[in-house]
Amino acid sequence: MIEKIFKLSQKNTTVKTEVVAGITTFMTMAYILAVNPNILGAAGMDPTAVLLATCLASFIGTMCMAFMANLPFALSAGMGLNAFFAFTVCGVMGHSWKLALAAVFVEGIIFIILSLTNVREAIFNAIPLTLKRAVSVGIGLFIAFIGLQGAKLCVNEDSTLVTIINFRDNFNTAGICALLALIGLFITAVLYIKRVKGSILIGILATWILGMICQAVKLYVPDVENGYYSLYPTFAMTDFSALGKTFGQIFSGGVISEIKGDILNFVIIVFSFLFVDIFDTLGTLIGVSSKADMLDEEGRLPEIKPALLADAVATSAGAVLGTSTTTTFVESAAGVAEGGRTGLTAVVTGLLFLVSMLFAPIFTAIPGFATAPALIMVGFLMFTSIKDIVFSDENMVETIPAYICIIAMPLFYSISEGIGLGIISYVILNAVCGKAKKVKPLMYVLAILFILKYVFL
Repeated sequence: MIEKIFKLSQKNTTVKTEVVAGITTFMTMAYILAVNPNILGAAGMDPTAVLLATCLASFIGTMCMAFMANLPFALSAGMGLNAFFAFTVCGVMGHSWKLALAAVFVEGIIFIILSLTNVREAIFNAIPLTLKRAVSVGIGLFIAFIGLQGAKLCVNEDSTLVTIINFRDNFNTAGICALLALIGLFITAVLYIKRVKGSILIGILATWILGMICQAVKLYVPDVENGYYSLYPTFAMTDFSALGKTFGQIFSGGVISEIKGDILNFVIIVFSFLFVDIFDTLGTLIGVSSKADMLDEEGRLPEIKPALLADAVATSAGAVLGTSTTTTFVESAAGVAEGGRTGLTAVVTGLLFLVSMLFAPIFTAIPGFATAPALIMVGFLMFTSIKDIVFSDENMVETIPAYICIIAMPLFYSISEGIGLGIISYVILNAVCGKAKKVKPLMYVLAILFILKYVFL
């Protein structure tokens, strides 16, 4: 049955490999169960309700990806999009979280329509292969940067913006976390070099266990006020009734009245969510698929249409449940790096999200410094795609946009910004340098849309 549904032999994989890959993907994504309630809580939403909605939306979206597209990609509430939701729409603009959820729901419906009409697939296919490879490299740097931040290795610094942590300052909190992340990175790297199956997952668990030992001997001292919590998992049950505080709230009368009172602003919010979601999703699919050798000779992903549709369905479902935009997660690359190639990987990840509703406090105890080595290691694996980009004097109209795309993702903390700047620079350089005919018409449209985005959004 499993072979018939997921075509494991055709994808050159096994049940064991897929299960390990699915667990690994979940472990690298589990931080969202702690982070998303905190971020959306700033918008006035109930954290427990958000956690339950996030688990359910992740389960629904990931299962859609598994059975509709047979791809090893997992979905959850997108980082960046949740911050835009809480701090821009609800914070700066002053709208209610219910209106923000309504905007996400409408965006998801538009997303579904675009997926059914092949618009998103056409966008995916229009992007040149060199830029697609650059997206993979850029995402590698981006998630490595996320890992360095989660490890507390990379910290804010006024004069240089970022710098390495001073291990002696706050050693029993930030310092020891950074040190444990480095140790975990070396453990993961050694295991990977020795081709140990599940090396990334083992690295996460080993780092977490080392952290608990450090807490036991007082090397790590929890400091709740500054965000350093106990590393021991708790076994408290979740209040399931809390979901009622967010479920279906987008259909309440107050939301409709708020939308009618400022319809133009609502439209702008919807298209802001839509624009970022489209290119974050496309970027993730391009990058992870490229690393997994799932793209064909022309750089196309055969299962792209059902994958995009699954992503769109998850977005609208998540808004009804009570969470910000649900999107394909770049951390899926961790499972791909472990050998995940089919929807069975996604099924395992989705089921773990469902189970985590029962034991959410245990999963949310996984600290950022434990998942950081996995993200940094996966970043390296994705970065290796740079060898497929041909750097030469004759190919500069291709490679300069690729370079801009790569550096923009980590520096601007956005996959979609990297793609946007890559597309704009690709179109302009080719047009100015006499190679306008080789650029597909849709690329010109995309470049104009990105420019308009910077002007008006």
